Amino acid sequence: MLLVILLAGWAIYLQGPRGLLITIPSAAAALFIHHFTELNITISTGKDATFISLLGMLIFVSYLAYTLRHREQHFQAIQLSAQQQRQRYSRLASSLAKYLSPQVWESIFSGKRNTKLESQRKKLTVFFSDIKGFTDLAEELEPEVLTELLNTYLNDMSRIALKYGGTIDKFIGDSIMIFFGDPKTRGYRKDALAAVSMAIEMQKHMQVLRKQWIAKGIENPLRIRIGINTGYCTVGNFGAESRMDYTLLGREVNLASRLESAAEPNQILLSNETWSLVKDVVLCQSKGEIQVKGFSRSVPIYKVIDLRRNLGLQKSYFEHDSKGFSFSLDTNSIDQFERRKIIQTLDEATQKLLKDDLSEPMNSRQNNTFKESQSAPASKNLKHSDRKHITVE
Repeated sequence: MLLVILLAGWAIYLQGPRGLLITIPSAAAALFIHHFTELNITISTGKDATFISLLGMLIFVSYLAYTLRHREQHFQAIQLSAQQQRQRYSRLASSLAKYLSPQVWESIFSGKRNTKLESQRKKLTVFFSDIKGFTDLAEELEPEVLTELLNTYLNDMSRIALKYGGTIDKFIGDSIMIFFGDPKTRGYRKDALAAVSMAIEMQKHMQVLRKQWIAKGIENPLRIRIGINTGYCTVGNFGAESRMDYTLLGREVNLASRLESAAEPNQILLSNETWSLVKDVVLCQSKGEIQVKGFSRSVPIYKVIDLRRNLGLQKSYFEHDSKGFSFSLDTNSIDQFERRKIIQTLDEATQKLLKDDLSEPMNSRQNNTFKESQSAPASKNLKHSDRKHITVE
């Protein structure tokens, strides 16, 4: 009888209400056999009490098993719903994160930053860049081609910015605003160096993008100009309670923007403050002083040449662009197999250029000899009286 009770409880727990369809016939059969197979046994009051107790226990165990089964199913449903909600919120957060810089998004979702109108003063390095001649190009290209070009450019520049830890503030058409030192900072000097290193890599990466654009029929080589400044800015949430933007304000931000406007294509201009922080690592050339709107005094500026480790014997990057020739080489990014192929290609190109260079003077002499031979017979046919009237100019 006890075995019947345990089996009934286990069946109900595993199968739910359907377990009753298994246990009730089995229990009825077991009870029938137990009470009516031995007809010669007289049923006593004690046996009746035992039977009733066991029957009650069977009912109680069945109810308990059914209740546990029901609650477990309810708990599993809650777990499944919670998991679906977490996945939904995760997808939503991932979508919203694309509208914010990863550093700002992380600080908000971790609870380190309040979503209210507040700001603070911090020393930051501010970066501005834009594409020279982009407005004219926008009038020539179809909107779909222009959109693809701009998105490719912004995507690649953003990847480089995140590589160096920059906080992407905003995109304004083809212009990019990035700052270093908030929400996370590595110190004024390292923040400034990261910004300049990022700018150098962006300029070098434009070589790759220009080749891609030329292959797509965009002949006008797009070039970027960059301005970088370091100084105290007001950083925080600005706007309205219902719509705010995490950004920077201040004259140092304006100076970085003015430097970008003053830069020439393929040029990076630094303010004196940024230059003083990176001059030991980055080779720069003084460009004198410029008058900047909003500043009473002239501002000294410096043109970035390259990282000092990339110059001289330790130089790892080479580039040259001209009509019929485009060359960019980063020795730190080439594996051994590709290195051999590149050496072979460069050697073949060098031999061809040297051969053409040596044959050019010979062809020139041959052409001169041919011209002289063509003019010689004519001079012989001239009469002596005619020759004295010939004047060489």
